[in-house]
Amino acid sequence: MLSALEKYDPQIYELLTQEKARQSGSLRLIPSENYVSKAVMQASGSCLTNKYAEGYPNKRYYEGQQVTDLIESIAILRAKKVFKAEHANVQSYSGSVANLAAYAALLEPGDTIMGLSLPNGGHLTHGWKVSQTSKIYNSVQYGVDPATGVFDYNKIEELAKKIKPKMIISGATAYPREIDFEKFGEIAKSVGAYHLSDTAHISGLIVAGIHQSPVPFADIVSTTTHKTLRGPRGGMLLCKADHAAKVDKAVFPGLQGGPHMHTITGIAVAMAEADTPEFVEYAKQIVKNSKRLAEKLLEYGFDLVSGGTDNHLLLIDLRNKGVTGKKYAKALDRAKIVSNYNTIPGDPAPPFNPSGLRMGTPSVTTRGMKEEQMDCIADYMKRIVENIDNETVIEDVGKEVLLLCSQFPVPDHFIA
Repeated sequence: MLSALEKYDPQIYELLTQEKARQSGSLRLIPSENYVSKAVMQASGSCLTNKYAEGYPNKRYYEGQQVTDLIESIAILRAKKVFKAEHANVQSYSGSVANLAAYAALLEPGDTIMGLSLPNGGHLTHGWKVSQTSKIYNSVQYGVDPATGVFDYNKIEELAKKIKPKMIISGATAYPREIDFEKFGEIAKSVGAYHLSDTAHISGLIVAGIHQSPVPFADIVSTTTHKTLRGPRGGMLLCKADHAAKVDKAVFPGLQGGPHMHTITGIAVAMAEADTPEFVEYAKQIVKNSKRLAEKLLEYGFDLVSGGTDNHLLLIDLRNKGVTGKKYAKALDRAKIVSNYNTIPGDPAPPFNPSGLRMGTPSVTTRGMKEEQMDCIADYMKRIVENIDNETVIEDVGKEVLLLCSQFPVPDHFIA
């Protein structure tokens, strides 16, 4: 029997079938990607797609909210529990929108913000020059120590005391080491600044107790709900009760209209999944896998920014291999190893053809891969970088990748 999609739109059905096969038959090493559970997928694709729910629970602008109020309230309660937060807003459409709402809640246009620069591992919305955040606010960027690739908190503090920002942003998208959120909080407090912590990449590790939580040390914590947290594509804000009303007002009506109730339903399910011993074990294995992968890559002569990793991702400086990040990423992709080229601190190359490669272990960990399989992946990467223009070798590695993927299929409860 044909499915509704297959019958109505066979072209899109075929493309979805191809994408499902691609995700199943490749090593997905982009640190921001993962597989959601079948439960999250069903919730995200449910009848809640049909419902408008502008406003907040028990204060909506549309009728028929008997169920949506309960679902959103459950999502909020579960998020507060797993993050140990006083308040949670689960309506942000994405992590970028969540960051914009955090700024809007506590700042005025023209206020000075201080965030990690994009080439040093920060996010566009941390005030990078091409982002609206640098146009709305006076953005001053800090970086990492060029020699070590890690934060020099003394220099960050010196910069904060010099410019006296209204807000300091901690968190990163390409920083492989644990972040001392308590220290960021102390720096912010010392200059009278608010502290926003963007935990989009590591929120799953925070929930599992593997990475220090910024919740006690930040005025607002933003996160996406996918990546290591393994939920649907959305955003979330956590804050102290004192800021709750401002945060909610900044999200709605400040930046958004009706929330995506199907996504919020998926978030509710993902928060329940995160509140389990199985999730903690999965998060622990993510870090074990990334550390093992880093060790093997170092053995093979790869240069890792900061010399290793404490979390789910690695950042490789490819200059000693004589290949650009873009060329290497595309060769890996042809071998069914999916990563992304990325700038490195002090990168002399342009952003669209940088010297680095970023990769992470959340997706392969969800598939059940462990340290032994990280050794295989490191070997594949070594062979590709040493035979970057040899399509026969790349094709042979691709066959081995397919075989490995067949041994670790995406779990039934993690596919639609």
